[in-house]
Amino acid sequence: QVQLVESGGGLVQAGGSLRLSCAASGRAVSPYAMGWFRQGPGKERDFVAAITWKTNTDYADSVKGRFTISRDNTMNTVYLQMNSLKPEDTAIYSCAVGRDPWSRRDASRAEYEYDYWGQGTQVTVSS
Repeated sequence: QVQLVESGGGLVQAGGSLRLSCAASGRAVSPYAMGWFRQGPGKERDFVAAITWKTNTDYADSVKGRFTISRDNTMNTVYLQMNSLKPEDTAIYSCAVGRDPWSRRDASRAEYEYDYWGQGTQVTVSS
């Protein structure tokens, strides 16, 4: 079992920045891809960013150039640096652990490729 706890959310004005953290416990997540997803009010949950165990990254088009995903395996933690935030970034942000260790594939955008999920952290961007 893996437990994931997100933190770093909050209220920020448009154009501002936030850094989200996802701390894992119960198992080392270094062999796994990690992903960030978000669910806005009244919307489906969407892919935001992912990072493989080799630190290859992938981003949704809507956040590319503004968000950066990174990982610190010594801390068993994944981060999401969010810059130039927009009101449409308002959502609950959740992290997840990939299913397969040491996978040779690129990080997946599909939710079913992730096994464990955190509870999420609220990000609200005011205009």
